[in-house]
Amino acid sequence: MSASLANDLLNQLQGQPIEQISQQLGLPQAQASGAVAAALPLLLGAVGRNASQPAGAESLFGALERDHAGTGDLGGLLGSVLGGGGQGEQILGHIFGARQQGAAQGLGAATGLQGDKASMLLKVLAPIVMAYLAKRMLGQGQAASRSPQGLGSILGQEEQQIRQQGGLGGGLLGAVLDQDGDGQLGLGDLLKLGGGMLGGKR
Repeated sequence: MSASLANDLLNQLQGQPIEQISQQLGLPQAQASGAVAAALPLLLGAVGRNASQPAGAESLFGALERDHAGTGDLGGLLGSVLGGGGQGEQILGHIFGARQQGAAQGLGAATGLQGDKASMLLKVLAPIVMAYLAKRMLGQGQAASRSPQGLGSILGQEEQQIRQQGGLGGGLLGAVLDQDGDGQLGLGDLLKLGGGMLGGKR
């Protein structure tokens, strides 16, 4: 893939959506924009890691079809999320499992977000990421991704691309997912996760 999904979604959020997010979090718009730019690769990369396992791909595909298809434009969805809708907390639990708090702490440390603002930002962005994926992966002309296997393949490529690009988003993704610090998600990491990464009920 040329342009990453994270970059594509970031471009769609420029302007009024970023302005609304900055107002909701009480941040200067430039800081909010930078935090969103770091958070999107973290979210999409973690989703990609989940979908690299068949059970994770099946779970995500079902969730996109059931809960996130047909949610309308991102601006309308953002308004709903900022008003308290969107199930951001629940979605983050599926995406990060036991690493949800670590993801928020890492994002806060990397972007200078104080208090619970990093967690708030992830809760705002999580439903938007899922709606974006549903529209992108299940939309007309997207036959290649209209299966759990196709979805897993595309999102796996996205995760690899985010890691290879590095930068703040790629570095955060590695720090959150590779708990052992060895660059690999091995057996020790999976045991620490307790299965939470697959997004299934524990």
